[in-house]
Amino acid sequence: MSSNTDFALAIEDLTVSFDGFKAVDNLNLYVDTNELRVIIGPNGAGKTTLLDLICGKTKSTAGSIKFNNKELSTLSEHQIVHAGVGRKFQTPSIYENLSVYDNLEVSYPKGRSVFGSLMFKKTAKVDERIKDVAKEIFLADFLEMEAALLSHGQKQWLEIGMLLIQDPELLLLDEPVAGMSVKEREQTAELLKRISKGRSVLVIEHDMDFVARIAHKVTVLHQGKILAEGDMQSVQSNPDVIEVYLGH
Repeated sequence: MSSNTDFALAIEDLTVSFDGFKAVDNLNLYVDTNELRVIIGPNGAGKTTLLDLICGKTKSTAGSIKFNNKELSTLSEHQIVHAGVGRKFQTPSIYENLSVYDNLEVSYPKGRSVFGSLMFKKTAKVDERIKDVAKEIFLADFLEMEAALLSHGQKQWLEIGMLLIQDPELLLLDEPVAGMSVKEREQTAELLKRISKGRSVLVIEHDMDFVARIAHKVTVLHQGKILAEGDMQSVQSNPDVIEVYLGH
């Protein structure tokens, strides 16, 4: 058996209670580097709470969250970002009145310190990085466009780009294809597969066709616990999973 030091993300006995209700209940989850893990489950299963715990927005009642062997549960949200964790929420938070280029530029880690940001000048290296990321998120031709004018799907991509430019080693994405067109979903599947090379990506998603297209491994949450885990086929044919999804 491999030790948990081999995993990029090792979550053990994680519990969070809100007024006695266990939203996440004694959860164990292990994710490899280069892995694209999708978390599914009915509403109220604890999916978003789990991401909140990993990124420090919510503090756990018990248990451990180790990322590259570093305990995250004691760190602030800001420190967790510094440790290499990037989080995208359900609603895109982009700067609507700035261009795509400027949105990416303000997200660039400017030396990661106050001193760094004072000394920060737009170098050729930064410019190149912005253009590379824009190409990756299908927005290379939209760099000068005001973000407000992008389609809903393009806004989602821009927000992913704003995380990618910080080069996180763990990317948390909450329903990245909600509200996207079929074509945009296909492109997003391609994008997520590409960005999981060299980092871990954790996605919450309801669209099962999309999940089947991207997931290396699927974890099914139910009432704060893991109900099933494995490839999409084994999870879909699991009687417990079928009951939870169809029995309510």
